[in-house]
Amino acid sequence: MHTSSHTVLYDPDGLIEAELPLDREPYECLVKAVLAWTGEDTLAERDYEQIGLQLTGHARAVASDVRRRANQLPKSSGPRALADVVLREAEGRLSATLEGTVRCVQSRARLIRALYERLDRLEAALAPERVAPSGG
Repeated sequence: MHTSSHTVLYDPDGLIEAELPLDREPYECLVKAVLAWTGEDTLAERDYEQIGLQLTGHARAVASDVRRRANQLPKSSGPRALADVVLREAEGRLSATLEGTVRCVQSRARLIRALYERLDRLEAALAPERVAPSGG
């Protein structure tokens, strides 16, 4: 008899993922390093592709977080409208074919930076809503 130590989770709405914080620091360090590159011959093409895949996956995760936070705001709010613009831009950039070039990887790094900036602004916009006034 074979017993599995794995459990399959069914989470079509991404609720489990929504509760897990992003591992932000290592990706911010990677973004900073990628944006500091100045030459084309720093790494091999396959290395750029691997870094690009890492950044693409993380950008998708951050974009999901931005979408969840934006959806908590009223549709007519300014921060939500700006988040929608950033998310449309992110969708377009992430749908582009990944290339093993400095330019492509740096584009993904700039996208992550923009998504984190928007996420931080959404968090700030949501903070007053989370503090409910005490009724006396």
